[in-house]
Amino acid sequence: MHKLILLGCVVLFSLTQAKMVDGIAMIVNGEAVTTSEIRAVQQQLGVSKKQAVDMLVQDRLQKSAMRKIKIPETDIDNKIAQIAAQNNLTIPKMQKLLKAQGTSWRKYRKSIKESLKKQKFYREKVSATLAKPSEDELKIFYENNKKDFIIPATISMIEYSATSEDTLKKFLTTRKKTKGIKSHSVKKNTSSMNPALLGQLLRTQDGSFTRPFNAGDRFISYKVLSKNGKKSMSFEEAKGAVAGKWRQQQQGKALKDYFEKMKTNANIRVIR
Repeated sequence: MHKLILLGCVVLFSLTQAKMVDGIAMIVNGEAVTTSEIRAVQQQLGVSKKQAVDMLVQDRLQKSAMRKIKIPETDIDNKIAQIAAQNNLTIPKMQKLLKAQGTSWRKYRKSIKESLKKQKFYREKVSATLAKPSEDELKIFYENNKKDFIIPATISMIEYSATSEDTLKKFLTTRKKTKGIKSHSVKKNTSSMNPALLGQLLRTQDGSFTRPFNAGDRFISYKVLSKNGKKSMSFEEAKGAVAGKWRQQQQGKALKDYFEKMKTNANIRVIR
């Protein structure tokens, strides 16, 4: 799954190399695979030519399988609004940042649309085929992959709070501390932390802020300073993460099987 994401980036990179001498290596269900794409995948992902070709064939088969998937414009709008909120940005601010980075709003919307198409494809063609794992299956998976369930022992942060969500959001956008914003340093042990908060903090990079959340009498956001030490999670503590990792692994296998079956009926023409 992760290699497929990287592959998409590599393919986009290779298509920008206009000066490179190129040619069509093969055609998969009407979609061309070029020699420069093969070279780019080899170099960027460190794989053999055969592996690069296999990955690109799968990429084209996926495009072929997604042709009939439709994504409403409202779904794209909602996804962009969600991303903006998670990053404490307004839509106009996001547009300005993207423009400064050289990405047009049209191109960004197209990338979101493709992402949603892939998610729908995985959900309908792959995830739906997976059976729910038993408790014993998850325990065996946990025992065989304990190294994946080691987390920091403590997390050092600055806690920012306000009685108004709008006040806190404004601070996160401007990063200027104003009236109504309180802050203090905290250091939390992960062993005694709420699982939902812990998950959010672990996903937040050092130096970044969490999204605002309702603590009852106030709204809080944490700026993560550092994650320190190591702690092995017990099965019960890691159960949600274990199920997620198990599903990710099974999705990878199911996806590979799906495309292997699709490949047997595909129209693949090798040119060079």
